[in-house]
Amino acid sequence: MTLVLGIDIGTHESKGVLVTTSGRIVASAAVPHATETPRPGWAEHDADGVWWHDLVTLSQTLLAQAGVGGEAIGAVGCSAIGPCVLPVDAAGRPLRPAILYGIDTRAAEEITELTDRLGPDWILRQTGSALSAQAAGPKILWLRRHEPDVWARTHRVMTSTSYLVYRLTSRVVIDHYTAAAYGPLYDLHTRDWAPAALDLVCDRALLPEIDWTAAVAGHIHADAARATGLREGTPVIVGTADAASEATAAGVRDPGDTMIMYGSSGFLIAVSDRLLVSTAQWPTVYLHPGTYALAAGMSTTGALLTWFRDTLGPSLTDGTGPTAELEGLDAAFTLLAQEAARVPPGADGLLALPYWSGERTPINDPLARGVILGLTLSHTRGHVYRALIEGIAYGLRDNLDAMEAAGVSLDRLVAIGGGTGNELWVRTVSDVTGRPQQVQRTPGAALGDAMLAAAGTGLVPDLEATRTWVEPGPVIAPDPATQALHDDRYALYRALYRDTSSIAHALATDTRRGPATHDPPTHDPPSH
Repeated sequence: MTLVLGIDIGTHESKGVLVTTSGRIVASAAVPHATETPRPGWAEHDADGVWWHDLVTLSQTLLAQAGVGGEAIGAVGCSAIGPCVLPVDAAGRPLRPAILYGIDTRAAEEITELTDRLGPDWILRQTGSALSAQAAGPKILWLRRHEPDVWARTHRVMTSTSYLVYRLTSRVVIDHYTAAAYGPLYDLHTRDWAPAALDLVCDRALLPEIDWTAAVAGHIHADAARATGLREGTPVIVGTADAASEATAAGVRDPGDTMIMYGSSGFLIAVSDRLLVSTAQWPTVYLHPGTYALAAGMSTTGALLTWFRDTLGPSLTDGTGPTAELEGLDAAFTLLAQEAARVPPGADGLLALPYWSGERTPINDPLARGVILGLTLSHTRGHVYRALIEGIAYGLRDNLDAMEAAGVSLDRLVAIGGGTGNELWVRTVSDVTGRPQQVQRTPGAALGDAMLAAAGTGLVPDLEATRTWVEPGPVIAPDPATQALHDDRYALYRALYRDTSSIAHALATDTRRGPATHDPPTHDPPSH
């Protein structure tokens, strides 16, 4: 029996699967890890301590779980968060923690500078979209400007998937889909690095080769075989970003298909039959020759709900509150959902902007900040939780509207990711957008990696042959009774950002801080 290994490195967790060439999963595992935020607006991973560690751990765990040796594995596919910026030295050793994708907003000044020097029209024409926190090019320039000692020793710059493939095969390569997020360095028309942008950022020799996602990047070398338990010589494909592999696993492959990923952050991929241009989102070539997509991303979706649970509802998880007799953190979300379900749509006058980490598309504003408006003494925890879910849903509607404006056909919405287990969240998105969603609960990007690896190495005839690996999920239809309310609230949502953005920017850029601590009182405080 030949098996395929798929491994995905996420923002807070990595997952892996072993699957047969007929689509039967024989082993699966997950490894949690930390994301470091050393400063506001920064997000980083230790490339060896997170990315490589998790790949090695998952490989060994899956082989043991399946009771097989490395010789049983016919191909390997990897995906990971992206685009990331990881500088390595001449020996391939990381020189600093990797700078993550759009949740890291440190390069705002470099975005402005590159836009001014290249011109917004040139950037839009050559790369398909305006520069934003998602683009890797400004972050490379930030590294060059702010860490000259690191830059002086930088031999190559890689993204997350590139580093995994490099550790397995010694080849430095990136797929076209991920390279397109290295704006403004990738030219969508030539499908190559753009010389005019390289002149302002870095030498071409620092960047990976570019190839298609399912192409064979190389074969596992001896050191990697010893570390992972895999067989030396096993083929490894180029791989891609996690969201694209998630879309593959969910069957989002045809023009008109759109994926909504419910994760710590939100991500959307709409497949198109032509190259699109958008000032608000990220046009790209897709995973295979002749395919295109429009991608979009929200910075904090599931992470915002987790923040609310942990920060404003500590009694839910400390073993003393209403969930003390229940097991696991999911019990806390269950209780929050029950409280929010007792609140009517519209949250009794509350409205939230879910911009806790700035926002990516469609506003592309790293200085945006979270807002909860309309609070009164009558509002409860359930009201606020419902308002946050509705705010996230309005943000998704904003992105879907921008996709349609760019020429995308939204024929089928497919909901994927761990957040699809939050029924209130998924139903609210359908109600707010007025669109049905097909919910696909799959092992996620790791299964998509295995599909791509099986097709790319010839273990199956083509990617279409893997469509039967996943059964279609249920469809969540919108409630027409709430449509008028949500239409009105959506208009207010957009107005709220417009009317408060200047205040949010002022607060975000105000570096003044009060005293960190205060001396304890020397007398009893007065009673009130």
